[in-house]
Amino acid sequence: MNFNEMTIKEINNFINEFEDIEKIDNGIIEELANDSRKGVQKICKKIKRQKTKRKEKIQQWHSQNEHINLLEEKGYELIAGIDEAGRGPLAGPVVSSAVILDKTNPILGLTDSKKISQSERERLFDIIQEEAVGVGIGIVSNTIIDRLNIYQATFVAMRRAVENLKTLPKFLLIDGNQTIPDFNIEQKAIVSGDLKVNSISAASIIAKVTRDKIMDELHESYPRYNFLSNKGYGTQEHIEAIEEIGPCPYHRFSYKIVEKNKNK
Repeated sequence: MNFNEMTIKEINNFINEFEDIEKIDNGIIEELANDSRKGVQKICKKIKRQKTKRKEKIQQWHSQNEHINLLEEKGYELIAGIDEAGRGPLAGPVVSSAVILDKTNPILGLTDSKKISQSERERLFDIIQEEAVGVGIGIVSNTIIDRLNIYQATFVAMRRAVENLKTLPKFLLIDGNQTIPDFNIEQKAIVSGDLKVNSISAASIIAKVTRDKIMDELHESYPRYNFLSNKGYGTQEHIEAIEEIGPCPYHRFSYKIVEKNKNK
């Protein structure tokens, strides 16, 4: 490839045809680096940044498999990561997910769902659903949250997520500092697990995106609360709406701000 005979636009189009950045070999990068045009240098630097970022993500994938590796050395197979979304909102369900990943099939970029953009969460959500060994989702409504309390309701959601896996795991790694009580599968809680274990990161993303979609649907029926934006959390706008028009059937009446405005 003789880049000297190509315009910068032609070079950029050529590079953009590569679906995988790793397929751009060192020979191409060296040719670009030797081109004196500033526009070509910019393309070359962009490729190098992307390659560095991908390398970091690969390293991250391997480091976030360490807990899985240790358990596999002890003979455990089918290890699920568990996380939840929706403990704190004033409205909507709490959603938990259990995910079993194949560590030989990397899904790069997994991390705490709150650390990435909505578009990136949704992109990874689709990949996890397609590539994971198993994905289970557990949903507990606001009425059950009110009856049990959010602490117990979260454990119910986690149990449901595990039970909804096609194959039951042999070990559970749970985000946080609490394991599921009275559950007959061995488990371990990991503080900030969604930053340390790939399968917990994946569960974090599945739970978050699933719950966000539920709240987006509720927004269509109850637009005054702006669930599309706040996802049921207690923003000032949301609280003001509750105080003005009262709660809807999907609010959590165990919260004082909801309970005291229920007759409006």
